[in-house]
Amino acid sequence: MKSYRILLFILAVFALFGIAWWFFPAEGIKIGNLNLRFPSYAQAQEGEKEEVDVDAVLESVNESFEMKQSESLIDSLCFFRDYLTENPNRIYLPGDDYEFFDSVFAFFESACDSGKIYRIMHYGDSQIEMDRISSVFRQKLQELFGGSGPSMIPAIQTVPTISVSQRASGVSRYAIIGDSTSHKASHNRYGVMTQFGQINGEGSISFSQSNHSQAFDNVKQISKISVLLGHNSQGFTASLKCDTIPTEAKVLDANDSVSVITWDLPANIKKGTITMRGNAEIYGILLDGKPGIALDNIPLRGCSGTIFTRVNQQLLRQSYELLDAKMIIMQFGGNRMPGITNTNSIVAYMQELEKQIDYVKTAAPNATFLFIGPSDMGKSYNGVMGTWKGLPELNDSLRAMALRNGMAYWDMFHVMGGEGSMAQWVKHSPALAGPDYVHFTFTGAQEIGADLAKSFTTYYDFYKLRQHVPHKTIAEYVKRAADSLPPPLRYQIPSYQPFKKVKQ
Repeated sequence: MKSYRILLFILAVFALFGIAWWFFPAEGIKIGNLNLRFPSYAQAQEGEKEEVDVDAVLESVNESFEMKQSESLIDSLCFFRDYLTENPNRIYLPGDDYEFFDSVFAFFESACDSGKIYRIMHYGDSQIEMDRISSVFRQKLQELFGGSGPSMIPAIQTVPTISVSQRASGVSRYAIIGDSTSHKASHNRYGVMTQFGQINGEGSISFSQSNHSQAFDNVKQISKISVLLGHNSQGFTASLKCDTIPTEAKVLDANDSVSVITWDLPANIKKGTITMRGNAEIYGILLDGKPGIALDNIPLRGCSGTIFTRVNQQLLRQSYELLDAKMIIMQFGGNRMPGITNTNSIVAYMQELEKQIDYVKTAAPNATFLFIGPSDMGKSYNGVMGTWKGLPELNDSLRAMALRNGMAYWDMFHVMGGEGSMAQWVKHSPALAGPDYVHFTFTGAQEIGADLAKSFTTYYDFYKLRQHVPHKTIAEYVKRAADSLPPPLRYQIPSYQPFKKVKQ
């Protein structure tokens, strides 16, 4: 073959490649089950995306919650006004109402003096399994407001938790969602943990202090044991055996509603066994301690937050009242992401969630609600790890939906660093997320839990400051622009120091 023909052939091949490079769609072309890909002009135009600097993001998040110790009211108000209106790591409030958490803080502050235990129910997907995230938030709140113990656990725990060890005998597990060890009930009395343990005859539930390296000290301090149960038979008996502390057996009359059996112990215990005889549905075991805050970790693997309407509403209402549940957290969205294909599917999901929220709010009319959005989630596109398409829109929609329905919202997606952050959390040393590019490691979960606690307690700092300043002054200032601060505010309040926390 003559040399000019070879040259023409080579040029023709290059021309074909050039045409393909210009016109070939970035998402490829599907032929049956195959997806043909070719480097495209559109991809070249995108260029390399700047990687998220995780350390810089985390440092920025932590700095956004901090302010130098100051007795100047003007400095304090400057910080809080900016936090309320501009800080992307804040908890977003319905109608920007900075008094949204006030009733909760009032209850929490009164817990120790009144001898009460007020509960926070933290529902979520597998991201909070093993008491991750919840445990950090619980510890921070108990340091501030009092309380101890790992809080409520189910009769049968299918996924081990870092905060307590447990086992059961003679108990059958019924759950709305679960693995092969759970069954479906012939009714909808699943309880506040969306599962219950059925005892017919005799059964026992044992627990002991956690020896997990990630367990906090507070969860090991257990001195108040309770059983949340319902539909028990006449003469149902529950006995507690723990260490060397003697306890009396509890005997109940027949009850087709919900009730609580409680043992108040004179000292902390390391382990215990509750033996029950008769028939009953066990909705939860409460492992608490001194008065203060209890935060219940309720992970629902595979759930997108759309199962609450499958639980008897009257049972929920009675349980929340008996438990003194003052705050309910819902952390969902990630499990729905694979089914999100367009805006219409997001709209449909929002409509489902609104029904669930209304259902639970009706059951807990006096509780304050917080929704936590999904984390970033990584997916490979043409060999490059990026954020799931549609996740940013889903996150924005969840925030709008939550605020519209009277719930606060914490934007975990942006706290992590936004698009592309999950890949960097996985690469970080030590790793902050696992190789599935979805779930946090223990280290990453602790970081998220600490950030959540800081965001929440910053509102408590503002609540404390407002006890010293007239309401009208605060309201006017928060709405004022930074360049129009009223001179009368420039004075000192020696008795108040922002962010100085006193352990109870």
